[in-house]
Amino acid sequence: MDRRTLIASSIATLASAGCAAAQPRDPAGSPPAPSPSASASPSYPAQGPAETYSREELINTASDFLGVAAEAAGGAIERAFEDNGRPTAYIAGEEAAGAITIGARYGRGLLYMKNREPIEVFWQGPSVGWDLGGNASRVFALCYNLQYPEVIFQRFPGVEGAAYLIAGLGVNYLRSDDVTVAPIRAGVGLRLGANVGYLGFSRTRRMLPF
Repeated sequence: MDRRTLIASSIATLASAGCAAAQPRDPAGSPPAPSPSASASPSYPAQGPAETYSREELINTASDFLGVAAEAAGGAIERAFEDNGRPTAYIAGEEAAGAITIGARYGRGLLYMKNREPIEVFWQGPSVGWDLGGNASRVFALCYNLQYPEVIFQRFPGVEGAAYLIAGLGVNYLRSDDVTVAPIRAGVGLRLGANVGYLGFSRTRRMLPF
C-alpha cells in the first residue's frame, strides 16, 4: 500500500470515530429517545350522556322549593314523567309576568345538572292571549334531553295544547328540536291557559322579551 492510500484510509477512520463520539447517549448507554412530534395534541376522554333524575329526587326538591305539599309536587312531576321520561336537568327560579292581551314573562334561576356546577340562567318571552293583570311565581322547570348546559341558551316555543293545572300547580311544555323544558309554576291560576308564546333563555338579563 503506498503512502497516499494509507493517509486517506487513516483520515476516513478518524472521521467515522468523531461522528460516533458526537452522537449523544444517556447514562445507560442507549441511544436517545425520539422527541415527541410538535403536532401531537393531548386527548381527552369523551363525556358520556348526562345523568338523569328520579321522581323521588325531584319531588322532594320541588316540594321544598315551591313551598307546596309533596303530594301536589308529586302530581305535577308524575305527569311530566309520563309524557317525557326522566329529566337530565332542572331549573329552580322565580319569574314575574304581566299582560293586557299582549304580555311578557321575565325570570331568573339556577340550572342544575348532576356532577356539574349550577349555572345562572335568565329567561324572557312574549305572550298573546285573553289574560289581564300580573303575577309573580316560583318556577321549577324540568329539562329533558339536555346533555350540556350551554344548549339551554336558545328559544323554546310552547307546545300547542300541552298545558295542565294539577293540584294547584301549572305545567306546560316548551320544545326546541329534541330538548323539552317543562316549567311547573306555583300559583299561576288561569294564566297558564290564557296565553301562547315562547321563552328565550340567556346568560344575562334582557329588557326586551323578544
